[in-house]
Amino acid sequence: MISLRRPPGWWHRADVTIRDLPIGLLCIAASFLPGFYGTQIGNLPHRPLDSLAFVAIALECFPLAVRRRWPVVCLALVSVGFAIDQIRGYHSFAGTALPIALLSVGAHLERHRRTAAIAFSVAYVPLAIALIRLDSGEPPIGFVTFYLAMVLAWGFGAWLRSTRVADAERRSRIAEDTRTAERTRIASELHDVVTHHVTAMVVQAEAARYLTASPDRLDQTLTAVSDTGRRAITDLRHLLDLLNPDHGTEARTPSVGRLLTLVEQTRRAGQPVEFTEEGTPAESTGSADLVAYRVVQEALTNALKYAHGSRTSVQVRHAEREITVEVSTDGSGSRAGSPGGSGRGLAGLRERVDVLGGDFSAGAQKTGGFVVRARIPAGSPS
Repeated sequence: MISLRRPPGWWHRADVTIRDLPIGLLCIAASFLPGFYGTQIGNLPHRPLDSLAFVAIALECFPLAVRRRWPVVCLALVSVGFAIDQIRGYHSFAGTALPIALLSVGAHLERHRRTAAIAFSVAYVPLAIALIRLDSGEPPIGFVTFYLAMVLAWGFGAWLRSTRVADAERRSRIAEDTRTAERTRIASELHDVVTHHVTAMVVQAEAARYLTASPDRLDQTLTAVSDTGRRAITDLRHLLDLLNPDHGTEARTPSVGRLLTLVEQTRRAGQPVEFTEEGTPAESTGSADLVAYRVVQEALTNALKYAHGSRTSVQVRHAEREITVEVSTDGSGSRAGSPGGSGRGLAGLRERVDVLGGDFSAGAQKTGGFVVRARIPAGSPS
């Protein structure tokens, strides 16, 4: 079994001139092999290679090294060598460099493409006239056919260029869409972290106003504000660590086990919360644990904002293939002192759950209050 070895890495890193030079060297080597003939226009008799033939071969082959860096220069030099080759009757294998040069111009010339095409077409006319005067025996249709064949080589190069440009644009769009999605994800993470902690701090600070006559309770409230602030800084550092390319060894998502800490923080902000967690988390939850954490976090934040002091229930159930979350309030609390919301939190949660193929709902209960429910499939990739 024959295996093709891939070129070494240094070859791909080398300049394009170095990588294209072997094409020209191969054409030169083939030009001196017996029985190897190149493009021939007309029926001029073959002439043995002489010193001028070496010049023509060099003009046709060596410029192929710059076919991608300076495609017009390459085509101009190759055309001159090709004209000498045909008029003198050498008909060397180096003549095959002309279609290569034309394909390279079509594929790699960025500007003045139309001007280059017109100049090449005009330059072909003197060559055709010279061959006719030398009685090459080529009928007019033959010159036209050869010209169309060269146009085809140019056109194939242009098609390669358009394909390359389209692929680059597609990659650019994918990269931009990826960046946009990542910015949206980061904005959602920041919203979840900042809104929850700041809301708790605002509610605790507002409550502290009325505790000046009770130093012990005032000290507890201010301690809770400090703890919440530190926790906010910790969560923000965790989020910023995710933007660090060297964060691979760090924990990427908060576990569902941290829900109890989240509930305790909300309780210290003055919100009575009943917390129930059932079942055993699956071994591999993918992004489900993070989404479940954010659902509870956003729901408790909204409870602090819009139903401060009301009874709140948090229920989390772990099944083999999903996590179910339900957070409800009875709506009997007060909105006094709560900051306003942007309304994007629940919409962001719905998008997160939908991405994982789950179900999300949020709305008022018939008996009063508000309930948030989410069914999140476990094992979905991040």
